[in-house]
Amino acid sequence: MTLIEKLREYIAAAFTGLWIQTHEHEDALAEIARLCKDNQWTLAHWDIDRGLQVPGGTADSEDPGNTISGSAAGDPLAAIRALGTLSSPAQPETSTLLVMSNLHRLLGSAEVVQALAHQLVQGKQQRTFIVVLAPVVNIPLELEKLFVVIEHDLPGREQLKQIAEGVATEAGELPEGDDLDRVLDAAAGLTRLEAEGAFALSLVREGKVEPEAIWELKTQTLKKSGLLNLHRGHERFADLGGLTALKQFCLKALNRASDATVRARGLLLLGIPGSGKSAFAKALGRETGRPTLTLDIGALMGSLVGQTEGNLRRALATLDAMSPCIAFADEIEKALAGTASSGQTDSGVSARLFGSLLTWLNDHTSDVFFIATCNDISKLPPEFSRSERFDGIFFLDLPGREQKDAIWHLYQTMFELSEHERPEDTNWTGAEIKACCRLARLLDMPLHEAAEHVVPVAVTAHENVQQLRSWAAGRCLDAEQSGIYQVQRTQRSASTKRSSRRVARPSDN
Repeated sequence: MTLIEKLREYIAAAFTGLWIQTHEHEDALAEIARLCKDNQWTLAHWDIDRGLQVPGGTADSEDPGNTISGSAAGDPLAAIRALGTLSSPAQPETSTLLVMSNLHRLLGSAEVVQALAHQLVQGKQQRTFIVVLAPVVNIPLELEKLFVVIEHDLPGREQLKQIAEGVATEAGELPEGDDLDRVLDAAAGLTRLEAEGAFALSLVREGKVEPEAIWELKTQTLKKSGLLNLHRGHERFADLGGLTALKQFCLKALNRASDATVRARGLLLLGIPGSGKSAFAKALGRETGRPTLTLDIGALMGSLVGQTEGNLRRALATLDAMSPCIAFADEIEKALAGTASSGQTDSGVSARLFGSLLTWLNDHTSDVFFIATCNDISKLPPEFSRSERFDGIFFLDLPGREQKDAIWHLYQTMFELSEHERPEDTNWTGAEIKACCRLARLLDMPLHEAAEHVVPVAVTAHENVQQLRSWAAGRCLDAEQSGIYQVQRTQRSASTKRSSRRVARPSDN
């Protein structure tokens, strides 16, 4: 539903206080002006810089507008009190709209709050409406029941296409077919002004509208918000040894994502640290041609009342707007660990954050594939991993011999090392193999010497690793081969052997 359609319904139902959350005031104001012109309503606009403006006294006048100066200029009280005089008693069915930009900055004044409350109540009989345009929802307690909040949605593909057509005025500047789809995918999630700037930047650089300049601007935009980061790496599945079943599952699921009735939802990846969970999530986006957006849940926490919940809503709205995409939350158990005691520790903020995330995971209809990684499932509330929030829970175990050989070959090639001598790698993860190869190149030494600087996490955290494996057995899908994960007998014996060897020689420490 468009902004005009939402406003028309609320005004017909006599909601006299309308709070529009938007970063695009000019575009929202233009849509409101069109609505007023179509319905012969009176429109007035106020901001603290230009004061109260009434275009010709009526919405459909050709007069570009006159500014009421004097006491009304820059004074929100005068503008609010003047609203009643702008309505027409001779035409009681005609509505009058006062649009006030960034009024949230001035709602610390008791006089302004009281004047708003009086006017919103009187507006029921006068058919007068106050529309606040603001980037945040910050309504005083006295006015909460008098305002309805409307979100000004980000532009969809059709509107982005219209903006691109307006910027690309010459033939050949705007691509067609699949190339145009890639441009629109890159622009998804941008505001109208940002999209126009991105298309213009691409024309200046490339002579035509291309995705690369748009991705660059989008990365900068997301960094400014601090809520999401756009990952633009070069990881591919070929760079990851093993994880065969997990790769096949995701590729097959995402190839069906265009069918909304069976759309893929996401995965929870449980595994030993260093087993490739984060690397897989980052590679999946490039492998499927989707942007990968990293969601740092800890960064959503704000110091002001309602700020945390507002940050999460904006982050999730951006994810929905940028679909199809991959959303990646790393080590999510650390961000949600305090949910159970939230009422005693942070006034329930973590619990509300968790509840909002659960609702979105369960109900969102956008093509967002959500991947959460976890090293300790016991710290997650049980409701987080239930069916229909994720398509599956995969366990990433220590790699087997075949997978380790592939990982060794990958990193020996990357760091230009000899293929010959390889050290003992019992219970090593892929991250530890990479560390050994990097140290061998950095310190200019053979691999078996570099291995002396690597202590596997399966040794340093032996009990935790065994506990994690035991929990996953029979409960999780196996990332390496199809079916339910079961602890391999050879892995158990190797782990026991390595552990006993370390215990027998404590002087090694």
